Amino acid sequence: MSTLPVTTSPSTNAPAILPEPESLTPERLRAWAWHRQGLDGSLAGCTAEQVLARAGWARSVGGANPYLTLFARAGIRREQVDADVLAHRILELPAARGCTYVLGRDDFAWALQLGRDAADSAFKVVGRLGVDRGEITLLEEQVVHTLAEAEGPMDPRQLKDELGDSVRNLGEEGKKKGATTTLPTALGILQSDGRIRRVPANGRLDQQRYAYELWGLPPSDLDDEDARVELMRRYLGWTGGATFKQSQWFTAFTVAQSKAALAAVGAVEVPTALSAAGGDTLWMLPDDVGRLAAFEEPAGEQIQLLAGTDSLFLLRRNAADLLADDDRDKPALGSLALQADLPDHPILDRGRIIGLWQYEPAKERIVSWLFHGPTPAVTQRIAEVEAWIREDLGDFRAFSLDSPASRQKRIDALAASAAAAEALAGSSAAGGTAG
Repeated sequence: MSTLPVTTSPSTNAPAILPEPESLTPERLRAWAWHRQGLDGSLAGCTAEQVLARAGWARSVGGANPYLTLFARAGIRREQVDADVLAHRILELPAARGCTYVLGRDDFAWALQLGRDAADSAFKVVGRLGVDRGEITLLEEQVVHTLAEAEGPMDPRQLKDELGDSVRNLGEEGKKKGATTTLPTALGILQSDGRIRRVPANGRLDQQRYAYELWGLPPSDLDDEDARVELMRRYLGWTGGATFKQSQWFTAFTVAQSKAALAAVGAVEVPTALSAAGGDTLWMLPDDVGRLAAFEEPAGEQIQLLAGTDSLFLLRRNAADLLADDDRDKPALGSLALQADLPDHPILDRGRIIGLWQYEPAKERIVSWLFHGPTPAVTQRIAEVEAWIREDLGDFRAFSLDSPASRQKRIDALAASAAAAEALAGSSAAGGTAG
């Protein structure tokens, strides 16, 4: 493959040979991201910790994405995932942007450190409602004391009842600002400090009902700047390369913080076919530049069904980039091709979205719409994931408030699109035969 002249990374002076921009087509970059995410079978047999370290933290939001993240990449079943949570090998914690992710134990302390700003922001909200820092500090101490005296984890209602008047009701004004009492603020700060942790009420990650227990996690050895550098290193490794804006969305770093972190990891700016046409360039780790130059796109199908919040999409929020140009024009897709987040779960082949799916628990089946009809590999993978959902999960919720009733409209729309596609294919086949 032809390459551009050698450039150097900004902090290490290490040589990085850039591929020709025109060789970095959307198709090639889709396959590259697919590979970096371990969706090509390269993570088969790995543990949950290893998958999350390689592919990135799994967004939870009370949905089933963490389970499918691990099943799709390494075939890990729910029973093993729940056992890993119970053993604290992996946990759901507030990390980047204060959002909750499932991550491995090596990342617990510094990931919590990244989420501390969000906890502090929550205090600013109650602060504007007349709550001073001393009141929250006292409530934190009372929460810790109450959990220390408890026989087991306590849910928020139990804590509120036990703490009584120590928890202040913030009235209608607080409700408007999303802070009905002072308890969530205290719990958030205690979580970000690693003094307490949330425990899934029934041990499952796909239900947003929690209790709390004491933890006492040792603090991170990294200072805040080092933690930002580590997140940037991980993020670029997980994605295989991202634009500056994409990195800012995930990390919530300022422009100055982002530039400093990119320089610290020796990130290289890589032009692509899209950037040559006016799009943004990618920032990549120096070693990945060479790997991308030598990367060969897989020739055979590699089919996966993923959640709409899978790391492949969520890390860069670029679902539209994973659609082929001719698929974006499908009338049934409408404006979906322009959205950063898909309303349905995607079916993919080597990084390209080839269809959408939802699970219908009443009929214990996956309802899917394939843009270009099924192949044997697609049919087989749908059957495998359908059986896994039945046996391991019972349902596949996208987020905590997702329910069979709330998604029925989407299920019906997918079924209608699939039926229309089949009818069109049948009509075309009949026309070809008649001709």
